[in-house]
Amino acid sequence: MNILTRQATTSDIPVVAELFDLYRQFYAQAADPALALSFISARLAHQESVILVAENGTQEVMGFCQLYPTFCSVEAKPIYTLYDLFVAPSARHGGVGRALLQAAQAKAAQTGRFRMDLSTAKTNTTAQSLYESLGWVRDEVFLTYSLHVKPA
Repeated sequence: MNILTRQATTSDIPVVAELFDLYRQFYAQAADPALALSFISARLAHQESVILVAENGTQEVMGFCQLYPTFCSVEAKPIYTLYDLFVAPSARHGGVGRALLQAAQAKAAQTGRFRMDLSTAKTNTTAQSLYESLGWVRDEVFLTYSLHVKPA
């Protein structure tokens, strides 16, 4: 399969939002196309994330990943958090996820990022195998915690 990766533009919002909605459903969220469209549109409009897309030879978008620029205070350096990675079910096992991860690494190097971090479900062993095959190392030192904050 011929896979091309590139940075998403505003013209990609509808297809990325559709994939983003499927991504959220993968993580047990209810389908909400309007929320997905609003969220992706806002990230690009405010330049709060970098979205990379993978497309086939006919320019059909098959997957995306979203990078959030942030910092590592301990190392005092800029990093990316790779928060979203999703490949359309019809395009899985064809190298799309690998191509997106490699494009993310290239983008990180190009923009002077020191490191990339990501989290995945403990049960998502397919993704874990892919990450490890590309040199990602599972953190065995730190635990991750979350706190849902209710609006005031």
